[in-house]
Amino acid sequence: MDLDLRKLRYFVAVAEHRHFGRAAQALFIAQPVLSRQIRAFEQELGCRLFTRTTRSVELTPAGRQLYDEAPRITTVVDAALRRVHEAEQGEQRLVIAFSPGLHVADAIRAFTAAHPEAMIDVFPLRWWEQDAPLRDGRAHVGYLRRPFDDSGLHTVPIGHETKVACLPVTHPLAGRGALTSADLEGEPVLDVRTRRTSSLEEKFELIASGQGIALVPLSVAGSYSRPDLVHLPVTDALPVGTCLAAPESNCTGAVRDFLATATAVLRRGRGEGRDVPSQRQEREREQEQEQRQGQA
Repeated sequence: MDLDLRKLRYFVAVAEHRHFGRAAQALFIAQPVLSRQIRAFEQELGCRLFTRTTRSVELTPAGRQLYDEAPRITTVVDAALRRVHEAEQGEQRLVIAFSPGLHVADAIRAFTAAHPEAMIDVFPLRWWEQDAPLRDGRAHVGYLRRPFDDSGLHTVPIGHETKVACLPVTHPLAGRGALTSADLEGEPVLDVRTRRTSSLEEKFELIASGQGIALVPLSVAGSYSRPDLVHLPVTDALPVGTCLAAPESNCTGAVRDFLATATAVLRRGRGEGRDVPSQRQEREREQEQEQRQGQA
């Protein structure tokens, strides 16, 4: 089955607006044309995507699934087309993704000093997003925190970060010098499993308003300091591993050179170049942390 990307984009517009007229206006096409395109798309797929009434347009179960899949499809296609155009123009372009609080500027400066012809873009990751941009082509290299799914990725350990508890300044524990995991038992913790937020700013706003607490890497806490929050060390919290990552299928040329340069620069910057744990050791640390959380 061939997937018509133009019709897919039309479908997404209707799904977002839940109205054919408003979707047609956003797409700058006539409503009857859009209706015909959606009907043709449904016939091509062999399933209904919308339930239509005189007052509303709702997604069917198949439509909801396609709506969930659509961003990944269009992102992969857009990234592939961008790479095609770059190849045609002879450009050497690297996109470097980085998790919140992690900094790649020194590594980029060192790399561009040796490769002045390279074009570098940076891709700030959302706090709950990790390896997805490496898999769908939006980024070539990532400076990430574990844990994440590293299947199909070449990873290079860089170091470790400690975690701190982020609390509202009015919290009963805010006056402590340090905490343990036991101190936080029963506290509502904001994370991906309980309440996903679209940004760290939103997350910290919820914490400041008393909606919960969070355990965050120390560098994140330092980057988002504000007077209505406190960050306290959790003495028995296991550290978070940091690493560089790139698709195993694309660890050549500029990507390989950037990994080599960034590894040296980032390890030296953290003062951990002589004692960086192996990937196996990092996984063992993560497994130990998961076991402790499960026992708790």
